[in-house]
Amino acid sequence: MFKLFKKWWKYLTAKFSHDFDKNADPAIQLEQALKEAQVQHRQLKEQAANVIANQKQAELRLNAKMGELEKLNANARQALIMAADAQKAGDAAKSTQYNGAAESIANQLIQVEKDVEGLKQMVMDSTQAADQAKAAVQQNGRLLQQKLAEKQKLLSQLEQAKMQEQMNSAMAQLQETVGDDVPTLSEVQQKIEARYAKAKAHSELAGDSVESSILEIEQATANVEAQSRLSELRSELGLDSAAAPAVEQPKPAEG
Repeated sequence: MFKLFKKWWKYLTAKFSHDFDKNADPAIQLEQALKEAQVQHRQLKEQAANVIANQKQAELRLNAKMGELEKLNANARQALIMAADAQKAGDAAKSTQYNGAAESIANQLIQVEKDVEGLKQMVMDSTQAADQAKAAVQQNGRLLQQKLAEKQKLLSQLEQAKMQEQMNSAMAQLQETVGDDVPTLSEVQQKIEARYAKAKAHSELAGDSVESSILEIEQATANVEAQSRLSELRSELGLDSAAAPAVEQPKPAEG
C-alpha cells in the first residue's frame, strides 16, 4: 500500500511540475533564475571573505610570533653576554644565574621557532585558498554579468515570440469561420470574383444586342442623308459631282 501511494505521489508531483512549467510565464521564471544566481554569488562572496579573513588572521599570528622570536633571540644573547661578564668579574653565582636564564630562553626560542614554521605553512595554505576564492568570485561574477546580458536578449526574443504568436493567431482567424452565419475571407473573395466575372460577361454580350444594331442602323442612315445633302449643294454650285465621295451604303445587320 505504501509503495502504491509513493508511486502515485511521484506521478502527481511530476504532473503538477509539468503543468506548472507549461503554464508559467517565461519572463517571471527568467527573473527567478537570475535572482537565484545573484543569491548564490553573494553566498560565494561571503565564503570567499571568510577564507580571506582566515588568511589575514594567519598572517597576523605569524607576524606576532616573528616579533616574539626576535625578542627571545635578543634576550638569549643578552643573557649570555651578562653571564660572560659575570664570569669575568669572578661572580660565579651571577654567571650561573644568567646561564640558566639563557637556557630557559633557548627552550622558549625552540618552541616559538616551531610555531613560526607551522604558521608559515598555514599562511601559505591560507594564501593559496584565498587566491582561489578570489578567482572563483571573479569567474562567477563574469558569469553573472553574462547572464544579466543574456536576460535582455531572452526578453527581446520572448516579446518577438509573443508577437509572432499573435500574428499567427490573427491569420488563423482570417482563414477560419468566425461563426455559423459569418463567411470566411476566402469565401467572400470567391463571391466578389464571381460577381465581377458575371458583370464582365454581361458587358461583352451587350455589344451584340438588338439595341446595338439599331444604333448602328440609325448612324448609317444619318450618314446617307448627309451625303445626299452635300450632293445637292455641289450641283447648285456647279461643282464636279465625280469628286464627291461615294455614299457608303449601310451594311445589313448580321443575324
